[in-house]
Amino acid sequence: MTTRTEAAPVNQSVERAARMLGLFSVDEPELTLSELTRRMGLTKATAHRYATALRAAGLLRSHHGLYSLGPRVVELAAAALAGLGVIRVAEPYMLRLVAETGQTSVLSVWDGEAPVVVRVSENPGRLVRIVVAAGSRLPRDSAQGKVFRAFLGEDGDPDLDAVRNDGFAANAVVVEGVTAVAAPVFQGEEIVATLAVVGTSAAIDATPWYELTQALRDAAMGLSTELGFVQSGEEIR
Repeated sequence: MTTRTEAAPVNQSVERAARMLGLFSVDEPELTLSELTRRMGLTKATAHRYATALRAAGLLRSHHGLYSLGPRVVELAAAALAGLGVIRVAEPYMLRLVAETGQTSVLSVWDGEAPVVVRVSENPGRLVRIVVAAGSRLPRDSAQGKVFRAFLGEDGDPDLDAVRNDGFAANAVVVEGVTAVAAPVFQGEEIVATLAVVGTSAAIDATPWYELTQALRDAAMGLSTELGFVQSGEEIR
């Protein structure tokens, strides 16, 4: 008897519902039905039918003609985050990093296309702090995005070769005056997160042997080791 594995057919209703939910973001938390209709490429009646069904399931809510994600999404997000082991064990490493550097530390995971911030630790003693919102989706050319792309095996970009060689990436162009330095966090042999330090460009030196960079790499390696990563000596230098 021959067993053949085939891709499961995509249910159009599920795919459309997922696409509609995916239109909402930190930058655009509210959308009108017209915007949903246009971005989905559906008729207004069809878009309204999906929005109504998602409202009934608690996945969307509507107020004065504006749709936003519903309370059920928060519950599902909490359950999803609870399933990520790296989040459960990251906090002490992030707090230590804040204490050693005086800057904000940020943990991000890859959503398949870009990094998403899942935990933030700030220095409460600083008069001026860089605020990074959990749930923020970061650009692919952010420090975190470069680290993910490098260690997920993206080729053809010399900058990513440097990231793999140095074991970290820095970027000061996402927000003017703010610099982020990020390092990979591994579970087993695969990258599962990035740990980053974020602060003013005047306060952060992103050279390889600067104390802040070394503290970041040490914290990322400590977290990786707790998650079961064994350094071969050539993975991260």
